[in-house]
Amino acid sequence: MNYELYSNVILLKDIPEEKPSVGDVGTLVEKHQIEGLETGYSVEFFDRLEKTITVVTRSENSLRFPTHEDRP
Repeated sequence: MNYELYSNVILLKDIPEEKPSVGDVGTLVEKHQIEGLETGYSVEFFDRLEKTITVVTRSENSLRFPTHEDRP
């Protein structure tokens, strides 16, 4: 899937060494393409006050777009 920068995505896999976990929403801030490898993205996660918690790099298969079911 080709995500656009600054899109919101949902994390599909826990990151044990970081705070984000499955279901957390982040914003794509960088795209990483290396020929022959899966595309990766830097994803920034925020708290409720919009303060950055962490920025992590994940493969595109560990992310998905939010759906209507994800909204309260």
